[in-house]
Amino acid sequence: MARRFLTAEDVRRAGGREIVVEADTVVTPQALEVAQAAGITIRTGAGAYSEPPPDRGPDAATDSRTLPQRPEPMVDSALGPGLVVTAVGKNRPGVLAEITSALGQYGASVIDISQKSVAEYFHVVVTVELLGGGSFDELKQVLECLGGEDDYIVRVMHERVFRFMHRI
Repeated sequence: MARRFLTAEDVRRAGGREIVVEADTVVTPQALEVAQAAGITIRTGAGAYSEPPPDRGPDAATDSRTLPQRPEPMVDSALGPGLVVTAVGKNRPGVLAEITSALGQYGASVIDISQKSVAEYFHVVVTVELLGGGSFDELKQVLECLGGEDDYIVRVMHERVFRFMHRI
């Protein structure tokens, strides 16, 4: 059976101080915010609303037994967030130096580099740990401004986003 969703618009249209949903209904974060701001209580027939467990699909039980599972990465409290930096573009001398220099300026420690060149184009993936007081937002902005449109393009994302994006 398909899951039901309660959206912010649903909460705005509700005409009361309480909304009763089924136990497996997914209430969006925006709906929760709108309900809280309006003083509306969301509950199930059994009591207070709590987020249902994620629906992993009909094959989830079999997959969890048969497919190789990747464990969550160990979190070292001394290290900052892990980042995945990708760059793609026309190959020329100094590209990798520009990227690693910017990483070094923000206290990033390179964990792994993968680079491939095909004809005059390259693709680089750099996994880094942002140490100390380095700012993810500042580093991302600096890196994504490197290269320009005609030279190469850099993209930066948090390692957890990258890891969860590739679980499908």
